Amino acid sequence: MAINTQTGNGTKENPWVLKTPPGTSEYTMYKDEGLDPPALVCTVGSTVLRYDLRCIKDLHDMLKKHGDWMLLGSADEQKPAAEGTVEAWGRSTDNPVGGWYGLKKGLRGRFGMYLPPLMETLGLAELEHNSKNNRMRAL
Repeated sequence: MAINTQTGNGTKENPWVLKTPPGTSEYTMYKDEGLDPPALVCTVGSTVLRYDLRCIKDLHDMLKKHGDWMLLGSADEQKPAAEGTVEAWGRSTDNPVGGWYGLKKGLRGRFGMYLPPLMETLGLAELEHNSKNNRMRAL
């Protein structure tokens, strides 16, 4: 059951208000197409992370090709990502950008935590909301 419902429109003035997959923390995201490269700006408390904006389409395409549920595997940049997870793909040299979708050195991780709820809100993916070991799949 989705916990992220459409709030905001993804602008700086009216960002999406999202919850992490377990539903334990709230954060915001918005598109900033004026940045180079265009980015998703994610604010968690006072921390601001940025992800290459193309990650939305690229992640959706990868999940469609994968065709089944995939573990999220969220991890900080300094920790290794478990193989075969959304997090591992978001930093893999085999993805369409050839590495990290995260744009701020030291804060490039957590792709598997913050992108899946946005994908759910946009109607692009189905997401589990367990206390841990959540998965997602393309819609």
